[in-house]
Amino acid sequence: MNTLRLLFLVVGLSVLTAVPALGQNYYAYVASESADEVALVRFNAGEETATVEETIRVGYIAPETEGAHGMTVAPDGEHWFVSIAHGKPYGRVAKYETATNTKVDTAHVGMFPATMEVSSVTGLLHVANFNLHGKPTPGTVSVVDPETMTEMDTVKTGVMPHGSRFAPDGRTHYSVAMMDGTLYEIDAVTRTVTRTLTTGEGMPKPTWADPHPTDPFVYVAHNGADEVVEVHREDWAVTRRFETGSGTAPYNLEVSPDGSTLVVSYKGTGETGIWNLETGERTARLPNTQSVTHGVVVAPDSRYAFVSAEGVGGEPGAVDVFDLRSNERVASVEVGQQAGGIAFWKREETTTSAR
Repeated sequence: MNTLRLLFLVVGLSVLTAVPALGQNYYAYVASESADEVALVRFNAGEETATVEETIRVGYIAPETEGAHGMTVAPDGEHWFVSIAHGKPYGRVAKYETATNTKVDTAHVGMFPATMEVSSVTGLLHVANFNLHGKPTPGTVSVVDPETMTEMDTVKTGVMPHGSRFAPDGRTHYSVAMMDGTLYEIDAVTRTVTRTLTTGEGMPKPTWADPHPTDPFVYVAHNGADEVVEVHREDWAVTRRFETGSGTAPYNLEVSPDGSTLVVSYKGTGETGIWNLETGERTARLPNTQSVTHGVVVAPDSRYAFVSAEGVGGEPGAVDVFDLRSNERVASVEVGQQAGGIAFWKREETTTSAR
């Protein structure tokens, strides 16, 4: 090889090594109930690694375990909210800045606040008060102004409400009542229950409801019946039932933003189920890294699912990342004990040197 050709080869290789390659970082917040802390988790998709970027203490009564349970991020991504189950006398919701992870304010709500979401129409936060205490009386959904962090109203639903989620219109809110087996629909503008539906026989113990992003369906996890049901929102009837398997105890679920996939946490077996909504068939049943699976959130690009797993006793919790194209677990990271509520924050592009 002559000197000129060698020079061109060396220069070409130098250029190639300097070409930036685009990667993706995904960020999610997860609450650990027995540790009274929230972890900010980063998943590097290029390297398929998950790390805890920061851990934020969210309790304020030092000797007690206060129960950091539910998570949500505001639609503009500037604040996150965590429900604290135990209080004097009621529970509360704390608001934090995503830029600094510092607390802004606190709202007092009902007994054992759990799942939350902000309406894109009213801008108000809806909090399902699970109410584990005392006699099994009807619970409420608190309506909170996230600007002033004040409870503006309460909507009475059923016994042990859970799974607070909005339909794509931002006006229609869905939750379930675990102990009366009922799906509740709330008009977020009038703040009234508009319809109810018994979704199963016996004691199905519904624990979650999530509407489809484009089609007129809402999916309900029957924790006590080892199934997920599909409810047609216009016909207001169950249209399909997905049997998850004996002992799986499906707990939380989420439909991917592109509407193609349903991801379900199997709390009873420590697994995650991935379902094709077009065919109604399960495409994967994958083990989590800890034995009690809890929360599910799918990234906006519908590529990855982030699933929290509680652990047992003194075991740490975990966040497991599943690739919804290859149907495999690609990363995991340990977080605080009894990892539960999980919410997606943002996705950002990164650049690295590529060879």
